[in-house]
Amino acid sequence: MHMLTLASFLFFTGLVAFITWRITRGDDHSSTTGYFLAGRSLTFPLIAGSLLMTNLSTEQMVGLNGAAFADGLSVMAWEVVAVIALVALALFFLPRFLKSGITTLPQLLEIRFDKGTQLITNVIFLIAYAVILLPIILYSGAIGLQGMLDLQGLTGIQSSSTLLWLTVWIVGIIGAIYALFGGLRTVAVSDTLNGIGLLVGGFVVVYFGLQAVSGGTGIMEGWSILKQSDPDKLNSIGGSEQQVPFFTLFTGVFLINLFYWSTNQQIIQRTLAAKNLAEGQKGVLLTGLFKLLGPLYLVLPGIIAYNLYADQGVQADEAYGHLVFNVLPPYLTGFFAAVMVGAILSSFNSALNSTTTIFSLGIYKGVLNKDATEQEIVKSGKVFGWIMAIITMIIAPLLAGQDSLFGYLQKMNAIYFIPILAVVLVGLLTKRVPPMAAKIALVGGCLLIAAGYFVPPFNLLPEIMNEFHFVALVFALLVVMMLIVGKLRPRETDWVQEHVGGVDLTPWKGALPSGVALIILVIIIYISFAG
Repeated sequence: MHMLTLASFLFFTGLVAFITWRITRGDDHSSTTGYFLAGRSLTFPLIAGSLLMTNLSTEQMVGLNGAAFADGLSVMAWEVVAVIALVALALFFLPRFLKSGITTLPQLLEIRFDKGTQLITNVIFLIAYAVILLPIILYSGAIGLQGMLDLQGLTGIQSSSTLLWLTVWIVGIIGAIYALFGGLRTVAVSDTLNGIGLLVGGFVVVYFGLQAVSGGTGIMEGWSILKQSDPDKLNSIGGSEQQVPFFTLFTGVFLINLFYWSTNQQIIQRTLAAKNLAEGQKGVLLTGLFKLLGPLYLVLPGIIAYNLYADQGVQADEAYGHLVFNVLPPYLTGFFAAVMVGAILSSFNSALNSTTTIFSLGIYKGVLNKDATEQEIVKSGKVFGWIMAIITMIIAPLLAGQDSLFGYLQKMNAIYFIPILAVVLVGLLTKRVPPMAAKIALVGGCLLIAAGYFVPPFNLLPEIMNEFHFVALVFALLVVMMLIVGKLRPRETDWVQEHVGGVDLTPWKGALPSGVALIILVIIIYISFAG
């Protein structure tokens, strides 16, 4: 069984790598536009595939299903509410990003405020990606693969710590090679190929999982058994004791989603590479449609695993890998593990590509070597990328022992998500707020949220009012502070955004009606499963 699983795993992993190489082997990797933005050539299928796969890594597959194992359907908020944020990206943010022709979000803040604001944002992104995002991607990937492939039995390595370190380093090195030698288009193509496999594999897991629940009598019977045995797990409305209480959907959960999908460099870099605004909007809204399907393969398997294994001592973040290993045939286990490796690599190399972009254009070109040539900028990104990859591979195994991997990720993300989102929104919606206000909000916001999490007695506040309400309160305070500074110490002249003429800004005619339709579907889904 192990050899069949391993053989199918190696075959599908190698197939994706070969096809990606064949498609992108003639790409321009020497210029900054070619390497970091795929030559601004991405069309909507590649944008949607890359957005989906950048998001759908094992911190989603393992972490969100683990959260569903513990809390049930209410954690689908991270998928469903994301659709509203994607609509905001398509209709509000993306036209403004493409108008300024930016490569990174910090570049927009330089245009709106000044170089100091850009530098602070660059540093925040680099620290956050190195300490929070990249290590979690590798750690969750290693945990998922250990369960799916039964790596202890396959390798004979009994020490879970040794196996974790080994898996993290192998996956990290492969991901770094993808990102640092291939550039953004290589990432986008491999993302799309793996995206197809992930969607197919995700639904196959649900099919076999429901069959297991029903004892082989059919998936509809399995669904009926789930509804009868665990009705509380199928309630879309989260209670106050759960990870995502319902009313946080309108405060911190919405704001974290809005940042992640609209102003997070790792995500928006795909849309900044769009051939034109219309293609970008189509890609973003198509991603929103796929996100509506997310609860089926990112939440339901966790509920299935709870039904099957809750009495066997399985931990929440181990549930998904345990389910895949036990319900799939060996050849499909290998295929799905290959797809999961693709998902890990996708998120890892996407974040690493974004990290090198921020460093090369924001730090190296902007501060360290202002006269750098295109080749020097690209080379600096590759060198820095390897440094970041090594740091990440050292930190990742140290994350072992978290109660909820996905909960930990969202909590830590809020430290920098909220201040940057506040600055971007105020910057785009006002004309006289000065750079000083942005700098205070960026530094002060990060320190304030971190203090609320870790420094007594401030850390009592998130416990009293819920941490998502707490970060929403901080967001409101930052916005009010910036507006007050804008009144007391305004810019000397109004800021006017200029169109640099990088791409055609003619919007897609179907963008608005498609966005409205997606929001209506979000409301229908919540009503349908409200307990």
